[in-house]
Amino acid sequence: MPYIKLPELEEMDPEIQKLAREILEKTGKLGDIFKLLAIRKDIYFMTDNCVKTLLLRETELPYSTKERIALLVSQANNCPMCVDVHKNIAKMLGMSEEQIEETLKGIDHINTTEEEKELLRFCLKAASKENYKITKEDLDKILNLGYTTSQIFEAVTIAAYFNYINTLSNVFGLGK
Repeated sequence: MPYIKLPELEEMDPEIQKLAREILEKTGKLGDIFKLLAIRKDIYFMTDNCVKTLLLRETELPYSTKERIALLVSQANNCPMCVDVHKNIAKMLGMSEEQIEETLKGIDHINTTEEEKELLRFCLKAASKENYKITKEDLDKILNLGYTTSQIFEAVTIAAYFNYINTLSNVFGLGK
């Protein structure tokens, strides 16, 4: 149970209510993170734009890489709600149950290229409290694996987004 009272549909901004009704028609329920974000219209739409831009649109990184980052960072941040949500989103975006379970066992268990594993390790380090220890050599290593600056920027932005959303979920007791 969340640590705070989350807004009900009728307490939300009319623009958010419209989106909430669409979700309710499709799924029958609103997630706690949706309700939390509905506290502030500006923060809701900023976050929604991040999700659409980083996770739902086709970008320079494959959906599987993006969802692996989501799962790994959420797991590292001990955010079970986000892990559960992204297990379902990963399935929606084409990942198999086996691929999801491999990811949750850790990077060394993922059946993917060594290059992607190194990118995932880099993203976990970037999402950690020790990200200040990343060096130019660390970044050059990922570039030398064939990733572009733009792809690395996207991957690190996804990792940073999950630090943000995991923090909201954890601080406000969502999914507990």
